[in-house]
Amino acid sequence: MNSLWVFGYGSLMWEPGFDWQERALARLSGWHRSFCMRSIHHRGTEAKPGLVLALDAAEGAACDGVAFAVAAENADRTLGYLRERELISSAYLEKTLPVSLADGRRVEAVTYVIDPDHVQYCGGLGLEEQARIIATAVGGRGPNTEYLWNTASHLGELGLADPDLDWLSARVRDLSLNRL
Repeated sequence: MNSLWVFGYGSLMWEPGFDWQERALARLSGWHRSFCMRSIHHRGTEAKPGLVLALDAAEGAACDGVAFAVAAENADRTLGYLRERELISSAYLEKTLPVSLADGRRVEAVTYVIDPDHVQYCGGLGLEEQARIIATAVGGRGPNTEYLWNTASHLGELGLADPDLDWLSARVRDLSLNRL
């Protein structure tokens, strides 16, 4: 029996970093994927922040991603790992939220959402401004561009549409080529 489900909508989809027993396409209602968090550790620095994805609450919105089932014996270790990774600056809040799996099941999944009162929250940035930030930021886990392109590529491989990420991917490629 699984004791833990985890919902991934960004890098957790392509680099979960924990053992899982089952992976399923999933939808979380009431939230949307957005580059609304300034990254001062992984994809930027305090002096030159990047942007990372977060779930921002929005009436009528839905975010498609991946839910991972974790075996009971790995639940505590997985939560410890996720908290160290995701709560590095307390900009994310850990919530257990209902997600709908593609096969019709509904599960409660640990999900990391943005704290709109946190200093790193930057909801409402226009796509062009997001692209300009992402094109040049680099943090401890590498270039911000890599994070964007990996996430957009993974969404495409999974058959999940995200027009904003597709636009950002193309625009950031253009900006990156023009810098060469």
